[in-house]
Amino acid sequence: MSALPKSPMSQGIDVVTFGCRLNTYESQVMRREAESAGLGALEGGAVIFNTCAVTGEAVRQAKQAIRKARRDNPRARIIVTGCAAQTEPEKFAAMDEVDLVLGNEEKLKAHSYRALPDFGVNDTEKARVNDIFSVRETAGHMVDAIEGRARAFVQVQNGCDHRCTFCIIPYGRGNSRSVPMGAVVEQVKRLAGNGYAEIVLTGVDMTSFGADLPGAPKLGRLVKTILRQVPDVKRLRLSSIDSVEADDDLLDAIATEPRLMPHLHLSLQSGDDMILKRMKRRHLRDQSIRFCEDVRKLRPG
Repeated sequence: MSALPKSPMSQGIDVVTFGCRLNTYESQVMRREAESAGLGALEGGAVIFNTCAVTGEAVRQAKQAIRKARRDNPRARIIVTGCAAQTEPEKFAAMDEVDLVLGNEEKLKAHSYRALPDFGVNDTEKARVNDIFSVRETAGHMVDAIEGRARAFVQVQNGCDHRCTFCIIPYGRGNSRSVPMGAVVEQVKRLAGNGYAEIVLTGVDMTSFGADLPGAPKLGRLVKTILRQVPDVKRLRLSSIDSVEADDDLLDAIATEPRLMPHLHLSLQSGDDMILKRMKRRHLRDQSIRFCEDVRKLRPG
């Protein structure tokens, strides 16, 4: 979670981010769109909470932070968005501290913030949350920097088509949809040109990248294209991947591309096959172990 606003007299826009790298990236887009909508000019400023729904504790912490922000900034407009707002909008709208609740699609659009001064009449009007499963595309939003970070995050994909037994993420993010390759490359160029030596590719189910794009390019092709077309990138890193979806080009890049960092985060969840089956995961224990062994052979160390 990023730091809470410190001063009760703070003006402008404060964005408080919970959860994943994708949220961190989207918070930069939200700040830009809210500023373009004039939100920072409101008396008392505004505080935007970009929430996470992956655990009950994450939701609890968000509510606690919202209450503290209201105590510290009694005149600020408070907006709640992100995955928890998408999945439980009525709970946040019922909080007296909250002026506006936005869904994950609405939070990235300037016009969502322009109506804020007229909001707060009742709980129904406070919530602007659409059906996330109706969203078919993920736009390639451009940002110039990731505030407070030495490395930059770039979104390549959003949503998830899988329905693991325990997982709420698809209900917060919708179905899988990819950012077009050209938009990803342009974003990486922009950030590398602004001095970021390391770029981290991120998404909800990143190894499903490309299935909805023309020609169905896979993550490995995207990685190789970035490294070829953006020589200024000194280090390219991957966030969490699903080992059963790792394609041949991705494995080849791991083996042969020194600028692709020798770091993989695998979402395994359990080492027990029965638990994995009950979770509706798509891998078994031995498959995960074998994948790690194979990757270490490709890239010793």
